[in-house]
Amino acid sequence: MIKNIENVKIFTKNMRRKILNTAYQAGAKSAHVGGALSCTELISILFTHFNLKNLEDDKRDRFILSKGHACLAYYSALSELGFISDEELKTFEEDGSNLLGHPVLNKKLGIEFSTGSLGMGLSIGIGLAIASEKKKLNFKTFVLLGDGECNEGSVWEAAMAAPNLKVKNLVVIIDKNNFQQTGTNAEIMNINPIEDKWKAFGWNVQSLDGHNIENLLTFFEKLNFEKPNLLVLNTIKGKGFSFSENNNDWHHGVISKKIYEEALKELD
Repeated sequence: MIKNIENVKIFTKNMRRKILNTAYQAGAKSAHVGGALSCTELISILFTHFNLKNLEDDKRDRFILSKGHACLAYYSALSELGFISDEELKTFEEDGSNLLGHPVLNKKLGIEFSTGSLGMGLSIGIGLAIASEKKKLNFKTFVLLGDGECNEGSVWEAAMAAPNLKVKNLVVIIDKNNFQQTGTNAEIMNINPIEDKWKAFGWNVQSLDGHNIENLLTFFEKLNFEKPNLLVLNTIKGKGFSFSENNNDWHHGVISKKIYEEALKELD
């Protein structure tokens, strides 16, 4: 995997460009920019290093974007893989579009699960991981949660259930950018130390810089899938652009022409 760092960097940069372009095109319909940009490296690695592309293969790996409002990262990755055209990306949030503000199941576009009601993705992922073992298909399931999403009680019910059910081939990733819609997690519902909580339930737990591609690749290369795994990503909300980094105004916002042009300069 380590040999492919440059490929991941290119894929990630292209994703950020498409997130920016799509959000700008959406205009007053706006977009969840901050939470999409914080998980870009992670989604880039998953879609370049695991079998998520062949939807006709029963043994393919599965990805669930439980934090469905970060769909621009998901759509951008699917666009890089050829599932979603640049023209279709331009329809984001328009009336009648297939690309709404949260993913809606559409296998032609590579979208396998409808998500957006926070707290539900992990339960789906556990069911898939159990099916993987019972059907002897041995595919891996990846579930991406937001740290604010962990306010939901359903997340903790599922977190307790997975080790008790001896679930294998499951990786949960928490995008820990320390913000949620209306403020910081520390102000609203402090979940720290989050690693200790999941360890107490019986998960393999590791924390990493969510923007360090080399370390993330090493983590996935050495991962043991014999018990449920949690990866806590320490990330920057709005990563990649000075106007949005650690600025919770961009949890959900409208990009002006001036901001767009300045962001393009930063990207290049």
